[in-house]
Amino acid sequence: MKKGTKAFCCWSGGKESALSLYESKKSGLNISYLVNMISEDGQHSRSHGIDAGHLRLQSETMEIPIIQRRTSWQSYEDEFKKVVLDLKDRGIETGVFGDIDLQQHRDWVERVCRETGVKPILPLWNEEREKLLDEFIQAGFKAIVVTTQAEFLGIEWLGREIDEQFIDDIKQLDDIDVCGEKGEYHTFVYDGPVFRKAVEFTSGEKVLKDNHWFFRINHGRNS
Repeated sequence: MKKGTKAFCCWSGGKESALSLYESKKSGLNISYLVNMISEDGQHSRSHGIDAGHLRLQSETMEIPIIQRRTSWQSYEDEFKKVVLDLKDRGIETGVFGDIDLQQHRDWVERVCRETGVKPILPLWNEEREKLLDEFIQAGFKAIVVTTQAEFLGIEWLGREIDEQFIDDIKQLDDIDVCGEKGEYHTFVYDGPVFRKAVEFTSGEKVLKDNHWFFRINHGRNS
């Protein structure tokens, strides 16, 4: 890929999207936009349930503009394609995605990119799970667990920092993907090498809804 090529990053606010953005920038891509699909009411990300405002704070601290598009699951693909086609008109040639090895996800990414005429880049593809977490930590990223599937991980995992102790603890569990690739948990990245400064937040309530635990975090810091 030509150095300086303008690209968008498919952005969830979590560790894989942050690491894929970081690796892409190191390879010379110009990440010009973040793309984030949000709920129809505009309140949270469609995929991970993270507050849409927190994702905008990430965008501000990275100084990369974010495009948030409201969508249902039924209209997700059509709305995503509209965003990509609009970005093509702005000179975007490439899309960066944080998938690791779920083939159905890669198939979707490659088909949608082919149909919209952009090149997909998957920097984390087929990398070993623990190696990715180590790279994430060693690069200086900071993230916490904000969502879990209740049948896999309980309330005690909410708010956990992604660090060496987290890796050791989650490896002890049966049938849990260390990176949460089966949706066992999702993270919110609040600092790291792609951030100008840390995203400031305070801890809120922990809520059980639709068999998922959610950790609500609030904008800003304690006075």
